[in-house]
Amino acid sequence: MTARVRTVLILTWTVCALLAYRPMAAQSGTPVLVELFTSEGCSSCPSADQLLSELVRTQPVPGVRIVALSEHVDYWDHQGWKDPFSDHAFTGRQSAYAAAGGLTDIYTPQVIVDGVDEAVGNDRGAVVAAIRRAASRPKRSIALAWSSGTSGVSIAMDPSPETANSTVFLAITEDALRTSVKRGENAGRTLDHTAVARRLIQVGKTDKEGKFMSVVPVSIDQTWKREHTRVIVFVQSDATRRITAVASIGL
Repeated sequence: MTARVRTVLILTWTVCALLAYRPMAAQSGTPVLVELFTSEGCSSCPSADQLLSELVRTQPVPGVRIVALSEHVDYWDHQGWKDPFSDHAFTGRQSAYAAAGGLTDIYTPQVIVDGVDEAVGNDRGAVVAAIRRAASRPKRSIALAWSSGTSGVSIAMDPSPETANSTVFLAITEDALRTSVKRGENAGRTLDHTAVARRLIQVGKTDKEGKFMSVVPVSIDQTWKREHTRVIVFVQSDATRRITAVASIGL
């Protein structure tokens, strides 16, 4: 083999390797968790659902990556229409926020931004202002990856005082959901939803130094469309309820 042939082969192998390499796109911007408490039985909620979808689609705040979590409460289910996405656990989570914030009642639509800022869910100005405030607070990073050979997601977070003694949550969300409502306040309407929480569970606690490492099994219901499904992991302070770290990964 001549030196010229060896050079051509080396260049060819190099080009092929570069073409085969497909790094995952980095998720830019400070992540901010926007939780919407909503219900298909509430006539004020569709506009909040649309706002959440717009925020996720357009990402209107520079330097911020909005991570959405739409939690359908169940206290509207007795008003003539049972929301197919409702879960009493979401009502409990909203009630815990109300108690922590000194609120005497819960309502829909309500947005909680990064666990501490509250706004009416269809008030775009108030929601965006809360997102901007959240972006100014420090946020730790979480490394997420699908564990090789398993149906679990690997979660890794370095030590940090901000995340010490906190609860780690995992949510599974689904986009592009649509319901034709037959009864209740939204009877006759077709409602579209983004980032609907299909599952929200506690997967562990950070240690006293704020570190967390685990591989968490992820099971997907056969009725959910995988191409519209994401996993969100976030860390919430037990003392202040502030979200100190959040990341998401597609299936």
